[in-house]
Amino acid sequence: MFKHEKELLTTVRVDGPNPTYAAMLVEQLGGGNGELTAAMQYMGQAVACTDPAIKDLLLDIASEELSHMEIVATTVKLLNGDQVSAKDVTSGTTEMHILSGTGPLLVNASGVPWTAAYVNATGDPITDLMSDAAAEMRAKVVYEYLHRQIEDRGVRETIDFLLNREEAHNALFQEAMQRVRGTGAMKDFGTTEDATRYFNLSKPGRYFKLEENEQRMMPNPVRPDDEFGPGPRHT
Repeated sequence: MFKHEKELLTTVRVDGPNPTYAAMLVEQLGGGNGELTAAMQYMGQAVACTDPAIKDLLLDIASEELSHMEIVATTVKLLNGDQVSAKDVTSGTTEMHILSGTGPLLVNASGVPWTAAYVNATGDPITDLMSDAAAEMRAKVVYEYLHRQIEDRGVRETIDFLLNREEAHNALFQEAMQRVRGTGAMKDFGTTEDATRYFNLSKPGRYFKLEENEQRMMPNPVRPDDEFGPGPRHT
């Protein structure tokens, strides 16, 4: 059951209309790393989750992502202004000035509609949580790119808020991962010697090398390639 409170999670304001930037920001509504994707992903994972604490966390964050959608949608509408004016959109999608009367659409910055193909859910808690933590970081990166390209103080304040919430969610998912560490896909990892081998297949030189203390931290330390030769070894 959902209940809607008309007060936004944070204050939303803009200094003035900017239809081109609205066409950019809509990426975080209907894009692959946007708020709708996150909400649907966490909601779907929660339905399959059997751990009560993690299920609760997924539902809480999914609900907040819906609030973020509302924040982004409101900002997009304010940036589009009150009058349709596709000619003022110098790049990106113009659909909001043609189809929705300046209202936000569930499309990305190129006008491609949102798709459920963006959603990742496996039913394996550790795998899903890893995907969720990465999803928060991808969303944060997009917001950082958007932040660099706008001088509007109101929009910057909104993006600052959303950036910090993405970081909070990432930290929560990282913490939840510790709760299920060693289960699911992680439990089945490292069952043979192949799980500990490094193939140095990019020649010349091996530039990626774990320090000794990092090796000790791994459940199954990676063995140097010269122990097994330069490529796959079959026994």
